[in-house]
Amino acid sequence: MGGMKGWLCSGNKGQLDGVEPSSIDGTSQYSLSNGLLPSLGARSNRRVILRRFIISPFDSRYRWWETFLILLVFYTAWVSPFEFGFLKKPIKVLAITDNIVNGFFAVDIILTFFVAFLDPQTYLLVDNQKKISWRYIRTWFLFDVISTVPSELVEKMFPSMQVYGLFNMLRLWRLRRVSKMFTRLEKDRNISYFLVRCSKLIFVTLFAVHLAACFYYYIAAHYPDPRKTWIGIGMEDFHLEAVSLRYVTSIYWSITTLTTTGYGDLHPVNIREMIFDIFYMLFNLGLTAYLIGNMTNLVVHGTSRTRRFRDTIQAASSFGLRNRLPVRLQDQMLAHLCLKYRTDSEGLQQQEVLDSLPKAIKSSISHYLFYSLLDKVYLFHGVSNDLLFQLVSEMKAEYFPPKEDVILQNEAPTDLYVLVSGAVEFIVLRNGTEQVVREATSGEVCGEIGVLCYRPQLFTVRTRRLCQLLRLNRTAFLNLVQANVGDGAIIMNNLLEHLKEQSDPLMQSVLRDVENMLARGRMDLPLSLCFAAARGDEPLLQHLLRQGSDPNEADMNGRTALHISAANGNDNCAVVLLAYGADPNAKDSEGNVPLWEAIMGRHESLIKLLIDQGATLASGDVPQYACYAVEQDNLELLKDIVRYGGDVKLAKTNGTTPLHAAVTSGNAAIVKFLLKQGADMEKGDVHGWTSKGLAEFHGNDDVKALFRSKEETNLQSVVSVPENEVAPASLKKLRTDSMDVTPRVREVTWADKNRRRRVNTFRNSLFGIMSAATRGETAEGSSFTNSPIFGNQSARVILKCPAKGEAVKLVMVPETIQELLDIGAQKFGCVCTKVVTADGAEVDEVEVIRDGDHLSLICEDEDDMQMPES
Repeated sequence: MGGMKGWLCSGNKGQLDGVEPSSIDGTSQYSLSNGLLPSLGARSNRRVILRRFIISPFDSRYRWWETFLILLVFYTAWVSPFEFGFLKKPIKVLAITDNIVNGFFAVDIILTFFVAFLDPQTYLLVDNQKKISWRYIRTWFLFDVISTVPSELVEKMFPSMQVYGLFNMLRLWRLRRVSKMFTRLEKDRNISYFLVRCSKLIFVTLFAVHLAACFYYYIAAHYPDPRKTWIGIGMEDFHLEAVSLRYVTSIYWSITTLTTTGYGDLHPVNIREMIFDIFYMLFNLGLTAYLIGNMTNLVVHGTSRTRRFRDTIQAASSFGLRNRLPVRLQDQMLAHLCLKYRTDSEGLQQQEVLDSLPKAIKSSISHYLFYSLLDKVYLFHGVSNDLLFQLVSEMKAEYFPPKEDVILQNEAPTDLYVLVSGAVEFIVLRNGTEQVVREATSGEVCGEIGVLCYRPQLFTVRTRRLCQLLRLNRTAFLNLVQANVGDGAIIMNNLLEHLKEQSDPLMQSVLRDVENMLARGRMDLPLSLCFAAARGDEPLLQHLLRQGSDPNEADMNGRTALHISAANGNDNCAVVLLAYGADPNAKDSEGNVPLWEAIMGRHESLIKLLIDQGATLASGDVPQYACYAVEQDNLELLKDIVRYGGDVKLAKTNGTTPLHAAVTSGNAAIVKFLLKQGADMEKGDVHGWTSKGLAEFHGNDDVKALFRSKEETNLQSVVSVPENEVAPASLKKLRTDSMDVTPRVREVTWADKNRRRRVNTFRNSLFGIMSAATRGETAEGSSFTNSPIFGNQSARVILKCPAKGEAVKLVMVPETIQELLDIGAQKFGCVCTKVVTADGAEVDEVEVIRDGDHLSLICEDEDDMQMPES
């Protein structure tokens, strides 16, 4: 039991998927089986990892068990008809042997409840215990149980019936195992196909002769008058003769009848024998016709693929021997042919199915299976969705058996491979010895250096186990990249960054060679000016410009090569671009100009160069620049904006000025500088908030002192709200200890947003580049209107209570009117019954309240309703 438990727990130690050893000595020969082949898009197939106590049908120990049971089936096929025809009661030796054999098959019944099965639709192993049990119960379970019941038990249950031999005939159900065995042996290239077919035909013939002989003798033994039987005429008292003599006589009759040789001394005598002979000879006639007609057709056509496979294997073996190829190379040939037969001939035909479908359906299937894998490949990080979708549609899935070469060192670069499942080794031949450089697993790419740089392959790529790879032709790949110009630069940059991360001296040498090829413009990939500027590669930049590249070419974010050069402080690249006519005032999608990029990086020489070429800050989004400087508390950057012609008094699209931002941040030094530049402290934003109002709201004494000193007369500060002004007397009470307000959250700029993979705008395609000159796209900021604040997440209102005089409170709007009345009762110390607007209208729903509204609370003890002043 300990050994059996260890077997049940070893479900995760099965054979390699789809391949099984052809011999027990552990040699490297492999043969086909009905094993598991990984589905398209499978992420891993190194080993079949099953649940606990589940047995893999490809486990070598389970295969040994099945082989042992098949030997017992041969015994059952002989002894069951023999006991039926020649024995009236059990013989001790046969009875004991039968019960031992039945015990082994009873154990197999139990094991079957724990053996995973292959789903015929998905070709994947099912290891769910309930599914395995239900499948077995509703198929072969009942037949297997009946065939293992001891004959002695059945005889005791039915003593009046002679069921001993008849019940044993039910055990012939086990012959289905032999059929499966011959099917598997026919596909084993290590066993002669001719011998397997001959053995199968001989077995069927012998079984038919044996079965007919037992039946024919049974008729004679149970006839009322033994002398009037086919065997009683020539052998009186045949019951007393030896069993071997009676059996040989029966076999002799069966063979002469089956072969239609004719009857000699044995022939039917009584009516029962004649009837049996009639049906037996009719069966022989139909069997002969079937064998000559249908069976021949089935053998020829049904096994034509197998025959062609065997012929191909034989031809390949002869070719290898005749040309004295190395053993390893011969094994690779045969293993590849075996795997090709599996994928092409056993109902899978995956590539043929895909090729027969319309392009749209095929592309959708490829996208579903492989897009997520291709998106994780380092070479394609950051490329557009358009290119990825097109690449997936052009890739073809291929299977490679273990120890097969996918790419050879120094061969011409024709294909790019992406590893879906399995593992491969990168091998270098040094001084006549193969050295493994590294191992690649699922999601990695092979042969990319040769394809992108068009140089001989650096490594021999050899599979370690059964692998599924996506193959992409170099010509198709370059055609797609040339249609998506910007993505070519991204792919090349990913390759260079990947090479930089490698510590191997060989890879560093490749990096230097690639950089030299880039500098000389000898790359087949369509590189962009932005790529050259980002790398600071002046020779490549000049080469591209001489080839006719547009100096104002922009990437997906609208940034030109001049933007990138200015941000990086690369004077040489900027000089080259300006010499070829680059626009010094070009704006990107965020409103930034090259001069602003140079100012941000404090590149003084570049700033002077751009100004000399006509660059101005006024051509960009100056309010955004100034607000950014204020938010960063960078007074020097703000002074640079003014120094280089920026107007810091301008407002953004939502009405926010740099002064608003400075007051919110509480930086008195920046507020003082902005006031000196003429900033208007009375200018309101779209919500009506002025800089003075914000100063009062935040309670910054230093800022308020600056505003008071700026005023010509000593006027009391007011809070600027939409359409109405709060009475000056109420300003002293705005910052009370009971005020419940939250700090104003600064506006989120475009630069703060987290960018994901860009949307398909077609700017990256040839169409987008050709139409870029005629398209005038500007990035507009979002605008806000004075609309109801649904949910009242940030609405503030001014509350008055006429019964309490001039008292004014600034509060956040709660979720209900009752909560607002409770707040008023707490603030003013009276019981409030209703809320009215400045025009006297009663407010019943909190959703209609707007940010900045003036509201009045009516108390319970008021005699007359006091209408608030406008």
